[in-house]
This record gives sequence, structure tokens and C-alpha cells, in this order.
Amino acid sequence: MLEAAQIDAGYGRAQVLRGLSFHVAPGEILCLMGRNGAGKTTAMKAIMGLLPLMGGKVTLDGATISDLPAHRVAAAGLGYVPQGRRLFGELTVAQNLEIGLRVKNSGNPVREAVLDLFPRLRERLGQRAQTLSGGEQQMLATARALCTEPRYLLLDEPTEGLQPSMIAAIREVVLLTRDRGAGVVLVEQRIDAVLSLADRVTFVENGQTLETLPIATLRADRSVMERHLGV
Repeated sequence: MLEAAQIDAGYGRAQVLRGLSFHVAPGEILCLMGRNGAGKTTAMKAIMGLLPLMGGKVTLDGATISDLPAHRVAAAGLGYVPQGRRLFGELTVAQNLEIGLRVKNSGNPVREAVLDLFPRLRERLGQRAQTLSGGEQQMLATARALCTEPRYLLLDEPTEGLQPSMIAAIREVVLLTRDRGAGVVLVEQRIDAVLSLADRVTFVENGQTLETLPIATLRADRSVMERHLGV
């Protein structure tokens, strides 16, 4: 299980997270939802070791990982697809994938399995990442994370700005990742996507956990989302 326990984090003197707590189990999709500025992206960065914690801890199967540098967090089993993709634009598709493979020194079988999920990328292996469409770049960011063979996959707004066909492709890969036993933490604003993907939803406000509810509860009563998100 991946667990954030009472974590505090921020930027310089500006504290954003204040005792945020949630957990996700293998084979489960947990969605973090909240208004803009609630602290969702900060939470993802803190879990990945990209922001130092001011308090609390992050554990993976009971072992503390919040004191590890970011590259060792990835090697421990966490894959990350950041908001805005953060690809190496001057590098080719193949070279971006190679960076993911190096996390665990994975070989060609892993790359081939990932490319089977994204056939379009296989056709563009020699193309520079910055020349891809927005949807293709999102595919590449997800594929790069999957090349690390993660036990838990963290995705920050993966469908933002994408056309419906690309959203559907990303959705299918997320579900397949879950079905293969990996846990998924998803930051998503699209309510329809959350209702069709998530097993549970944790609502975040002002860097704090408001409540965590099973998706069946939210499907039965959307007023909960309206109360927390103002939609």
C-alpha cells in the first residue's frame, strides 16, 4: 500500500499541504479532487520526492520513502506523469522511453510491452517529442512512466486539453494498469472521468483531506461533489 500520512509540504515559507492523508492499495484507482489551488499537484510532487516534507511521511508497503531522493522513489516503484508532461522535447520518442527504462535497467521486452499499449508511438520512435501532438505527448509521458515498471502510477491531470479519442486511449491504459495490479493515484477535474474510473475519491481543500468516499456513494449522490467542488 502507498500511504501519505499527515504530510506537510510547500514552497519556501509558503506551506500548501497541512496534514494531508490518503492511501491507495494495489489494483485500486484513487482520485484526488479539489478546487484549483487545493494542493493536489503539490501532493503528487511531495510523494515523488520532488518537494521535501515539512512534516508527516510517505510509506510504501510500510517502508518510509519520503526521506529518499526522487530517483530512488521512482526506483522503489512509483511512476509519475506530471501535469504538463515534462518531456525532453529535443529528444526522440525512443530516447524519452529510454530514460524511463533506465530507472530499473529494464530491457527491450518492457519497452515492447509499453509500445503495444501505444501503437502510435511505435510509428514515431525517431520523432522528436516536441513535434508530437498534445495527445501524443501525453501518451509518451504515460509510456515513459510505465517503462519504470511502477507498482503505483501517479497521474496529474492526464486528460487536460485532449480530444475525446485521446482521452479514451489514456483511460483504457489507466484501467489496464489497474487491472494488472498496480495502484493508481489520479488527479482529475473531469467529473465524468472520475465517475467512470475511480474506486475511491479523496477530496482536498486548503491542503487538507476533507473526506474519502467510495465511487458508488458519489454516483448515487452528486451533491457531495457539488458541495466540495462548487460545480
